[in-house]
Amino acid sequence: MIHTDTLRNVLNFALFQAGWFVCVLYPGLMAAGFVVLLLVFHMLFVSQHRSAELQFIGAGTVLGGVLDGIWFQTGILDDGTGSVQITPVWLVGIWAIFMTTLSHSLSWIGSKPWLPFVCAPIAGPFAYWSASALGAVQLPNLTLSLAALALGWLVVFPSLLYLRKALYPELIR
Repeated sequence: MIHTDTLRNVLNFALFQAGWFVCVLYPGLMAAGFVVLLLVFHMLFVSQHRSAELQFIGAGTVLGGVLDGIWFQTGILDDGTGSVQITPVWLVGIWAIFMTTLSHSLSWIGSKPWLPFVCAPIAGPFAYWSASALGAVQLPNLTLSLAALALGWLVVFPSLLYLRKALYPELIR
């Protein structure tokens, strides 16, 4: 395990970025497999509270996967076929690797009570817009899609931070 916070945060950020790009550029089962490898690496070398963090990652991944599934079902997101029945596995993988950042490289966002409400509605939709620009998803009605994503992230991101605080306080630094 890496012992300095700075190195753990830098490595966590790099792992997240690698996972996001692989999932967006090569969406599919192989990308999800890559995320699993990144998660194993994260647990071995970055995580200091493996059991709690794994539970937190699992809970947030389910929540995020359900939210993305709702967005696909309502037409906020599309894969180009219009036939997505459940959230694509590569997108679930992005949620899993994203969840690792909430206790490491993005933990600073929870330092001020108002900060998640400012950052999330901008950063969340920007990630989906970026994925759409790279061809991984489509935002059928750009304005409506971005507004719905902003509203969703306005709710889900602070909720994830609250979940971490309430159920996994050992993950807060």
